[in-house]
Amino acid sequence: MTTDHSTAAPTALTSRASLARLWPFVRPEAGRLALSAALALAAMVCGLVIPLIVQRIVDGPIAEKDLAGLWWPGGLLLLAGVGEALLFGLRRWVAARPATRVQAVLRQQIYDRLQELPVAYHDGIGSGQLLSRAVSDLSTIRMFLSFGAIFLVVNALTFLIGLGILFSLSWLLALVVLAQAVPLIVICARYESHYKVLARRSQDQVGDVATTVEESILGVRILKSFGRSAHLGREFFRQASALRTTEIAKARIIAKLWATIIALPEIALGVCLLLGITAVADGAMSAGTLVAFFTVAMILRWPIDSLGWLLSLLNDAASASERYFEVIDAPVTITSPAHPVRLPDEGAAGALTFQDVRFHFPDAADRPDVLAGIDLRLEPGATVAVVGATGSGKTALTALVNRMYDVTGGRVLLDGVDVRDLALTDLRAAVSVAFEEPILFSASVAENITLGRPDSTDEEVARAISVAQADFVYDLPWGLSTRVGEQGLTLSGGQRQRLALARAVIGNPRVLVLDDPLSALDIHTEAAVERALRSVLHSTTALIIAHRASTVMMADQVALLQDGRIAAVGTHQELLARVPAYRALLSSAEPDREPDHLRLSEGSVR
Repeated sequence: MTTDHSTAAPTALTSRASLARLWPFVRPEAGRLALSAALALAAMVCGLVIPLIVQRIVDGPIAEKDLAGLWWPGGLLLLAGVGEALLFGLRRWVAARPATRVQAVLRQQIYDRLQELPVAYHDGIGSGQLLSRAVSDLSTIRMFLSFGAIFLVVNALTFLIGLGILFSLSWLLALVVLAQAVPLIVICARYESHYKVLARRSQDQVGDVATTVEESILGVRILKSFGRSAHLGREFFRQASALRTTEIAKARIIAKLWATIIALPEIALGVCLLLGITAVADGAMSAGTLVAFFTVAMILRWPIDSLGWLLSLLNDAASASERYFEVIDAPVTITSPAHPVRLPDEGAAGALTFQDVRFHFPDAADRPDVLAGIDLRLEPGATVAVVGATGSGKTALTALVNRMYDVTGGRVLLDGVDVRDLALTDLRAAVSVAFEEPILFSASVAENITLGRPDSTDEEVARAISVAQADFVYDLPWGLSTRVGEQGLTLSGGQRQRLALARAVIGNPRVLVLDDPLSALDIHTEAAVERALRSVLHSTTALIIAHRASTVMMADQVALLQDGRIAAVGTHQELLARVPAYRALLSSAEPDREPDHLRLSEGSVR
């Protein structure tokens, strides 16, 4: 179930602290970003020079009716205008590259982190939440770095430079302009705190919406089959409506802020205009000075008017940074040890031992253990089937072998070495897994099969395909180069399972963990796969989760899992003879689906 973060309380981090954490990523590009800011400031200065040139034109050639004197100030005016345009264009070109490089580094880090984080972390958060952090949140940060951060600085400096020019033209009128800045700062600070809460809520809600869309696309066949598209549509509408409400609340705050930001300067300019006209009429100010003052004041409208938008962009970026670092800061609880132990040589390799293994899921510490003291040993080359009722902990047991989860008590040993003492790369190279629900990637057939063994030879690939009875791949349009599509949905369920099985058996792993890998196969294909699998199982240690008698028949021994413990171990025939719970369990497991020679009875033989 997707975790709903839309109502999560904002963290205690301030906007400054959140954005400060980006500095290590920004530092290598700081010089280029500073150059971009310098170019923007130079462009703004060119714009501020224009009113001073106009002042000279009005008070000089125009006042004196000297048309010949217009050439040189006119040329300067043209030069300042062209310079402003070129500098702004150059600034945009310079800023784009460093900002996108920072975004690329951040995206690579969050991708790597998501791969490092344990499965338990992914169990507790919707994939849409993670997708929005890696895509939309990083786009928000990039926009802030390439534009928002630069112009927060540039506009502030432009305002100060422009204010200095205004004071040089008329200190009285400049004080009027300065006076409106004090209430503006107070109002902006007030609205910023409210907007930050809404910005975080909005980004979390975007993640929830993305999760719902992803689930509805991946599960479209189920939704259509059960006629539940409208039900999920209503849930999507609820989430989208909540997001819309939040966005409207954000817009309401921005509207009030913008109205204030626009109104105060307008009032100040109105007062300045009244005082300026009076001064010109009294002869205390020239017309050119008044024109220059108001031209500069109008140029300063952009730094002031943009303040609300830049502050909203700052808060959006701060919230995006918080969400990003929530993933980066999540603890990686399953790691390689500082000094890993090496597995013994391949000789008689593959002994797998569970010693008093206990386990509960991280979010279920207050509930009884799923595994409550498992003791089981698999000798090298042995095949052991684990059977048990639904919810007995079979899949949890298999997930401990290659440390998808770690035991909460006891030990899992591979060739006498605690799996927690092995480097993860060594452990997962030694243990191959095929899950009941096969996951394929949008890649070629060959790439899916060799996912865990990219250096596999053509002969090894062909052998794995033969073992998994996946010869259908040769009939695909481009053979092994055929792309199977997202989630492998261009293939049938049985075809996906066979490719997943081929991926598991390639490379002759020490230990093969199979979680009911043949459930989607018809009985004839299943029998063919089982026959081919025996050529692999005699040379590797195999732990098989079994739900049907046909799978159990492949095992040398069978372990019955009940209430988180191993209730009985023996051959299939022995357990049938002496364990009523085993007979009851298997006799209820799809009896009509089994071939006649595999139907269960007390007289069944292995």
